[in-house]
Amino acid sequence: MFHAILQISLLCVSISMLGLVYRVIKGPSAPDRVVALDAMGINLIAIIALVSMLLNTPAYLDAILLLGILSFIGTVAFSKFLEKGEIIENDRDL
Repeated sequence: MFHAILQISLLCVSISMLGLVYRVIKGPSAPDRVVALDAMGINLIAIIALVSMLLNTPAYLDAILLLGILSFIGTVAFSKFLEKGEIIENDRDL
């Protein structure tokens, strides 16, 4: 029973990933695209976790941690770019 529930939840998360891909491509504004990219990172983490539970192995947990860190850094960088127009500030007031 637990195996079937994991498969159904994997299917549901995959379908939501398709909706997020549509939002990234056809988003009405740039902030909507950034939010969709962040949600795609979260969904990808969920897919990896579900596959890890289906295969009954902890081998993918390092990939989940790495993807979570990269997703967070990417979201912060996109948000800073949308707010200020640049990611790395080169203020050299000499």
